[in-house]
Amino acid sequence: MKRKPTVVFSEWAESGRDERMAQGHQRAVANMLEYSLKDRKKYRFIDAGCGNGWVVRQLKGQPDCIAATGVDGAPKMIEKAKSLDAESAYFHVDLEHWSPQQKVDVVHSMEVVYYLQDPRAFIQNVYTNWLNTNGRLIIGLDFYKENPISHSWPEDCGVSIMRLLSEKDWISYFEEAGFDSIENWRVDPKEGWAGTLVITAIKTSS
Repeated sequence: MKRKPTVVFSEWAESGRDERMAQGHQRAVANMLEYSLKDRKKYRFIDAGCGNGWVVRQLKGQPDCIAATGVDGAPKMIEKAKSLDAESAYFHVDLEHWSPQQKVDVVHSMEVVYYLQDPRAFIQNVYTNWLNTNGRLIIGLDFYKENPISHSWPEDCGVSIMRLLSEKDWISYFEEAGFDSIENWRVDPKEGWAGTLVITAIKTSS
């Protein structure tokens, strides 16, 4: 029987699978962070779908990072993040409807957005309520139409919500939200694996 992603990921936090997941995403996330932070000075950062908080822990000691916050819909992931890092801010939230008290400069999300009920609403919410002017959203996706090997994952993982969309669909969500300077590329493609799809853009209006 398929279950909600937040239920499945809470179990992963308890079983230790979250650590293997973080290891598997390291190369793509390193690529995304290098690109999104290379010209940033004194920035505020949110990791949307932070899991056990590994990206937040990585950034919190960086000299230009004023604040790094982790948010996730899986309660056990947030519990684990807090247990590993009592100093940073972690929140159990509904990503589609939550908004931070203070807007930020970079929103990062790796392998999360397609688990949401309405990914378009999330991207719009980030644009409207999360980002400062000239702020950047960057997302990484392994589950998408152009990566056929991923198409069996909803059955393999027993997850009830996984939105299988094309690269063009994802880009259109950024366009509809109002983002500018939209860019996309793939990290580590190889035979039988299309690579991690990265999409990023800037909010230029206030």
